[in-house]
Amino acid sequence: MEKTTIVLITLVVYKFALIGIGFWAQRRVSDTTDFFLAGRTVGPFVSALSYSASSSSAWTLLGLSGLAYVMGVSALWVASGSVVGMLVAWFWVGPRLLTYSHKHKMITLTDFLAHGSVGHWRRAIIVAASIVVLVSFAFYVAAQFQGAGNTFASTFDMNSRDAIILGGLIVMVYTFLGGFWAVSVTDAVQGTLMAAAALLLPITALVAVGGFEGFVEGLRAVSTPEQLSFSAGNVGLMAVGFIVGSLSIGLATFGQPHLLVRFMALRDNDALRQARILTTAWFAIVFGGMVFLGLAGRILYPAVANPETVFFVMTEGLFSPVVGGIILAAVLSAIMSTADSQLLVAAASVTHDMGVGRRLGNRHLLVSRLTIAVLTILSILVALYLPATIFNRALFAWVALGAAFGPLVLLRLGNIHSTSVGTFFAIVVGFVMAVSLYLLPNTVGDIAERMLPFCSGLLILWFTRQRVSP
Repeated sequence: MEKTTIVLITLVVYKFALIGIGFWAQRRVSDTTDFFLAGRTVGPFVSALSYSASSSSAWTLLGLSGLAYVMGVSALWVASGSVVGMLVAWFWVGPRLLTYSHKHKMITLTDFLAHGSVGHWRRAIIVAASIVVLVSFAFYVAAQFQGAGNTFASTFDMNSRDAIILGGLIVMVYTFLGGFWAVSVTDAVQGTLMAAAALLLPITALVAVGGFEGFVEGLRAVSTPEQLSFSAGNVGLMAVGFIVGSLSIGLATFGQPHLLVRFMALRDNDALRQARILTTAWFAIVFGGMVFLGLAGRILYPAVANPETVFFVMTEGLFSPVVGGIILAAVLSAIMSTADSQLLVAAASVTHDMGVGRRLGNRHLLVSRLTIAVLTILSILVALYLPATIFNRALFAWVALGAAFGPLVLLRLGNIHSTSVGTFFAIVVGFVMAVSLYLLPNTVGDIAERMLPFCSGLLILWFTRQRVSP
């Protein structure tokens, strides 16, 4: 049996399983709380793996391994920043957000952002937050569909355009059917596959390069001094700026609606404490594994034309077609686990936050599913007609969301409340600065793009703070 046939069979079986989960989950959806939060009954295993898979999309398996292939050992700072952001989220943000959202019966992050505001300023905050979510997720989901295109194009005689459309439709179908239950359970399956791939590929690559000694010697032989430097060749203040900028990618973790909603859906604090242990282990395996994979790829395959395909090159070179098919399924898992979560949050923004479902006669589920369909189509168009690398497209959306929402989440959970005016401008200024700095030339470690918008939001909220009971 040919390799493409084996890979195709593996993927088809996997996709049917995901759609089957969607139909199963549909029977558990009776209202918007079920659709968007699974009735606040999610346990530790599903929560940990769904959070992990949703936070580590195609940008981790394809983008981060490609970044390590190009940059060398300094890519470790980006991975470290992501891991530190996760730890703060699970050990500080999560417990507080779980308690806060359960107490006030909140369904979406926008409920949290607008809490305590009234009148036209409350409406302005909701509209601003919804626009930020919809714009950012259109680009974020497009990055996932682009990853799907790369996956299919690397395996079959299928052009990227058709692959992007196919991947988008599959994600839309099972998100459309089962809402948060479907998303959480499929993400748990996908997270397991991703962790398995992140263990199997690096271990096999380590054997192929001759163990740790062979890895070190091989890396020295094929790398430039900049690629062997932990500061990417920068010295003095430039080195500090590069390291701080790379680490600061973790700041945006605190403003990601599709991740924070996992805490809101958790059953209780006992489930959260168990889940964060699993999440920490998962992050260590996947982020560390992808950096190592990119570095080992330089040794084994030093002339890869597109660095973001080194994952596929390594898979094809190191494994049989059957194992390769399962690993490719893991890549599509990473893509869909993020895309489905983001589509669901976007649907909640239109249906619940902006009240479209209520204004159309309480047809919340219908409006939610239509929103998912529209955003899927929009993201497909962005992926097709606004080309960019997976890493850069995902990073833009990640930073924009983090700058708009992260400062408010951190301060409010720390019992520092700002006026409605301050809240509105913190969201708008953070987002607009993130977009503007993305369009300008890069700074060392992208420190300006990753820190200035976030810090501007913090300053606005700090200077407009007021005493309010939590």
